[in-house]
Amino acid sequence: MEMKKLNSFWTVALSVLLLDILSKQAVLNYLKLGESVDLGLLSIVHVRNTGIAFGLFQGASWIFALIAGTVVLYLCFCYRSFSSSEWPVLGLVMAGAAGNLIDRIFFGSVVDFIDFGFWPAFNVADSAITVAIIWLLVVELRKMLRDVQND
Repeated sequence: MEMKKLNSFWTVALSVLLLDILSKQAVLNYLKLGESVDLGLLSIVHVRNTGIAFGLFQGASWIFALIAGTVVLYLCFCYRSFSSSEWPVLGLVMAGAAGNLIDRIFFGSVVDFIDFGFWPAFNVADSAITVAIIWLLVVELRKMLRDVQND
């Protein structure tokens, strides 16, 4: 039996999710809650977040778990309804939602650890979602500019 090639949605989603899980596990293994390691430009710090990306909306972890679970289920079953050119960005959203959902299920909060000092700490999952949003905004902006130029 020939193995099917993984499509870009699953390749991106699983790769980024693995990176998120492994990076958070390293923080859990080597830093106690509140501890940090200064690396100059940034610090690796062990903090917990019951809100969403970058520490926003603290205290509603179960609501965000429900939203993330809905996003994960939707993308698992419906990503093929999108153009295959959109699959990588959907994979980023999937990885981000799944990574933080896993934390909420097992820890009741999200493990954040990347700290630049001037912005709340975040993690790989938060970064994936942020990159996906920026990517989608750029794509839509380019479409709008193309439409304006064609008129």
